[in-house]
Amino acid sequence: MIKRLGAGLIVTIVALSGRAIAQDHFTENATGEVRLHIESSPRARHRALPAVMWLEPMPGTPASPFSLQGHYQLVQKNRTFIPHLQVIPIGSVVQFPNEDPFFHNVFSLFDGKRFDLGLYEAGSSKSVTFSRKGVSYIFCNIHPEMSAVIIAVDTSLYAIADTHDSFDLRHIPPGDYTLHLWIEGVPQPILDHLTRPLHIPSHLVDLGMIQTPVPAGAGMKHENMYGHSYAPDTQSPY
Repeated sequence: MIKRLGAGLIVTIVALSGRAIAQDHFTENATGEVRLHIESSPRARHRALPAVMWLEPMPGTPASPFSLQGHYQLVQKNRTFIPHLQVIPIGSVVQFPNEDPFFHNVFSLFDGKRFDLGLYEAGSSKSVTFSRKGVSYIFCNIHPEMSAVIIAVDTSLYAIADTHDSFDLRHIPPGDYTLHLWIEGVPQPILDHLTRPLHIPSHLVDLGMIQTPVPAGAGMKHENMYGHSYAPDTQSPY
């Protein structure tokens, strides 16, 4: 649950794993399901919370590879990255077209993928290959209000939270997994604390409640690519 509590926030996650299967319908191809919900307080915020859940198979559990597919873009338009959140397979190439009538400078200095595309003009595009798994926070070095997140994973077992802050991941081969969560605004050390082993059977299992404190305003601000505060917008020629 995301709600204000004193000087900080509380994240409460309620989850169920597995899928109920009648004994007389059980087959070797039976699969599991994970249903997970981030409970939210309507007074805490007014929009869906960007969040991703994914399962990493442990040794002995069949892999669920996430093959390269489609064409990925992070469009710059109206001083906004579109879409704000993407999950892609490792090795994907992402295009960064500039559809604004002014310059942008896209960069990321985080562990998922570090890059600086430099200053480039309206109507042009540059690309980045995301060759390692991890979370990449994307910003513009000119416009501090622009931000996006790209998560590169090596498993097809992932789900993006819907507009009700819920996940529903189906057709999971029974076995042992590591459950990973990314929730926007939650610092990485707390996300690491939410990571946990998970056994997926072919029947419903209540995982109970996961609760962790989050410092108020954590992860909401960022500096420019040089580690400095952004200049006031009135000084920007773009």
